[in-house]
Amino acid sequence: MTKRAAMLRSLVLIGGLGLVPGVAGPAPATVTFNAADGVTIYARAWTAEQPGAPTILLFHQAGSSKSEYAPLGPRLAQLGYNALAIDQRSGGDLYSPTNETVQHLGRSEGYPAVLPDMEAALSWAERTHPHAPVYVWGSSYSAALVFALAAKHPHEIGAVIAFSPGEYLDDKHFVRDAARKVHVPVFIDSAADPQEERSARDIFDAVASRTKEDYVPQAGIHGSSTLREDRDPAGAAENWTAVTAFLAKLHRAQ
Repeated sequence: MTKRAAMLRSLVLIGGLGLVPGVAGPAPATVTFNAADGVTIYARAWTAEQPGAPTILLFHQAGSSKSEYAPLGPRLAQLGYNALAIDQRSGGDLYSPTNETVQHLGRSEGYPAVLPDMEAALSWAERTHPHAPVYVWGSSYSAALVFALAAKHPHEIGAVIAFSPGEYLDDKHFVRDAARKVHVPVFIDSAADPQEERSARDIFDAVASRTKEDYVPQAGIHGSSTLREDRDPAGAAENWTAVTAFLAKLHRAQ
């Protein structure tokens, strides 16, 4: 069975369990909390019905906001996951509504400055859903930073999901160095672009975990936007199939 066929079969099995999400989903809650340096982080949270459900922390791409995940958060909640999408201090108005953290801060900062925001999101998950697994999910530059976050918190983070990771920081070995310290399951998804595929593969090869997947779709665009049907009508379903199958494997392994 090919990898693609196995992905499709997994989704069919999930559908048989009644876990395939529909169009509607739970309404999000507005959340705010402070990073260690006092910056207020604005976020949106979706709560699964299942007690003890894993929490997925959703981080957006450059020039973006938590609104990147507006159609994805409720779908994840229907699948049985708590989800939190934050406005990082590096972002903008790629999706509407705009990035509230940047708006209130008065400026968009560089990518490395976002790490305290991600740390604060992890602390929120541990307070709000104690004793539940936490998975970190990044898009573009935040898909790079989730490896650093997971390397720093090997006991708090249970999996890494990275859409279009690359060496986006000044240190062009930063992500691979962090990936060498990551031993939890890892899923990497890149756009159907040769350069992006190579960048993702370099990081994938560095990941220390024995449980890792490097998925290259037939159709896909940059970052988590590839899961939005309004942005990627040709590839959204295929990429959902892949990440849903990975999440299902995590669920079975618990």
